[in-house]
Amino acid sequence: MNRTELPETVLQRRAIVYVRQSTVAQVQDNVESQRRQYALADLARAYGFRDVVTIDEDLGRSASGTIARPGFEALVAQLCQGRVGAGFCLEASRLARNGREWHHLLELCGLVDARVVDGDGAYDPSVPNDRLLLGLKGTISEFELTLMRRRLIDGAQAKARRGELHIPVPVGYLWAQGPALEIDPDRRVQEAIRTVFRLFARLESARQVHLSMCRERHLFPRPSDGKRWGAPRCWTPPTYRNIISVLQNPVYAGVYAYGKSTQRTQLVEGRLTKSYGHPRPMHLWTVLLRDHHAGYICWEEFERNQERLRRNAHRRPAGSAKSARGGGALLSGLLRCRRCGRMLLVAYTGRPPRRARYLCHRGREAHGTAPCISFGSSRPDDLVAAEVLRAVAPVAVEAAIAAMDLAQQQHAERRRALELEKEQANYEVRLAQRRYEAVDPDNRLVAAELEARWNAALTQLRACEQRVSEREPSSASVPDREALLRLAGDLRTAWDASGADAALKQRLVRTLIEEVVVDIDDARRELVLIIHWRGGQHSEVRARKPATGEHRKRASANADAMIRAMAGEQSDAAMAVRLNQAGHRTGHGLAWTHRRVAAYRRTARIPAYASGRQDSGWLTMRDAAAALGVPNQAIRKLIQCGLLPAKQVMPDAPWQIRAEDLRATHVLEAVHKRRRSPRGASKPRRRVKRSTTPRRGDAQ
Repeated sequence: MNRTELPETVLQRRAIVYVRQSTVAQVQDNVESQRRQYALADLARAYGFRDVVTIDEDLGRSASGTIARPGFEALVAQLCQGRVGAGFCLEASRLARNGREWHHLLELCGLVDARVVDGDGAYDPSVPNDRLLLGLKGTISEFELTLMRRRLIDGAQAKARRGELHIPVPVGYLWAQGPALEIDPDRRVQEAIRTVFRLFARLESARQVHLSMCRERHLFPRPSDGKRWGAPRCWTPPTYRNIISVLQNPVYAGVYAYGKSTQRTQLVEGRLTKSYGHPRPMHLWTVLLRDHHAGYICWEEFERNQERLRRNAHRRPAGSAKSARGGGALLSGLLRCRRCGRMLLVAYTGRPPRRARYLCHRGREAHGTAPCISFGSSRPDDLVAAEVLRAVAPVAVEAAIAAMDLAQQQHAERRRALELEKEQANYEVRLAQRRYEAVDPDNRLVAAELEARWNAALTQLRACEQRVSEREPSSASVPDREALLRLAGDLRTAWDASGADAALKQRLVRTLIEEVVVDIDDARRELVLIIHWRGGQHSEVRARKPATGEHRKRASANADAMIRAMAGEQSDAAMAVRLNQAGHRTGHGLAWTHRRVAAYRRTARIPAYASGRQDSGWLTMRDAAAALGVPNQAIRKLIQCGLLPAKQVMPDAPWQIRAEDLRATHVLEAVHKRRRSPRGASKPRRRVKRSTTPRRGDAQ
């Protein structure tokens, strides 16, 4: 149809010029297409339209139907209102590249008697021939998009199967001029990447690697603009995302991987929406080429790292123990319930310092079943620690030497990183100096800025030199060889030392033990621990499960033996004196008193001493002297002469005398003879105020 044939009713309405390009790159580079589309406004005026509006809100948006286009929605809204006489586009693909939106637009234009105008002419969708031609153009545009997309994807996959497609690579790698992928020649970058893998091999936890690098003040490279690795790098403290991305990327294992993620299409509010970056399982990757380039680690080590990361996933079921996370529970993440097969959890109860307790209640949380088992952590932790120390005792000396070598290696690695940082700082200083010297001194605007940068580089260099000096062997915390060898001879002391790190103990246990299967023998009230060692061996240990209310702060075995030996023959106060003299303490570390001795006897069900009970036939020296009416010295002399039978539990303990022995004839005669002796009769007994403090050897 000719331009003069447009009805006046159409020309009185608004003409809309729709401008769109599919990508941001096209908007930036294909400026000629933009000029041609904007020039359609002149074409609309040539048709006779006086009200011409240009909609360009959809620049950089695809018309495939999966991305919201506010400009196209505004065009449709104005068509529904009957305000649009014609829509101008460079070609049909500018308006829509999917049949649903294209035919919906044509249907609206036919209802409101609007026209569709492109470079070839004007079309009336209400006319069957024009509608057929517009439908064919829309179908061809949709097919063309699908064909181009398929052609591009097939070409990229074919190139990726050869390992030649230049995909984005992580820090530590660079694409060479050809299809080769090379390790970054910057030695400082290489050292940062290798430090991550070395620490993970030792700590087996990405979080612990991150904390260790932050504690040691390691720096990590990243692009200065945050996106492009070709941009200049800046060095910042590492983040957890940096560590986990290095550990999970197969490129560091010499692997070329393509198609690791996929896209998903879903209907959101009546519109198909695509989302990208959804990870795929490794066996579904499009391309996986091993030994494609030089790697920082081997493929086997990469697979071990992925398995360890999978096991360490927080609050996710795993087939084996998690890495050491610290805390008061030595066997955290190692215990498996023998009854249900699930891993036990750790709960901390009580006031600080909180006590750890192992629980198996995953079945109750997931299925509402009754909890399996629960018990305190102290006894099983001590048992497993004793087994571990017994296992490493034969190689304790070799382990001590290896620990010293490892400490020296860590110190050398840290010093090497600082030296590389210092070398980089030296280069920055020399570069800033050359730039400052090359500028015209009279150009103060530029010279002042370059001088400030030179001073900043010098400050950074001095800071690096100071950190290097702090790492000198004289000030480094490298353990002494003799001290390590002494500790190797007494592993228990080293284990129980107050400065021993809980996370270090957990890592040591996990080095030797795969997992521990635990159950409770209800009949014997014992904990049954089956230890699965790394080498494939198994061993079983048992521990008595304490009764309700029972605690572990008990007196020593020697103190218990002394109380049991003296209980039948001495008072609680006398036993307290003897226990304190021997250096024994209560379970809480306190001195003994008669009340504490009595409480211990009642708890242990130990009967009181014989002479302390009214129904007993035993007497103390004081009771025997009172019964015969003589002083204590007389009874002691009778005992020393062998006339009066008596016994002692131990030297200097109170004498125990039978009451019936006092009525013996020879004892009574000796007492009567003493009373008639001139020495005993001429000197009347003087009344001396007795001291409340008992004499040594007398009962209380």
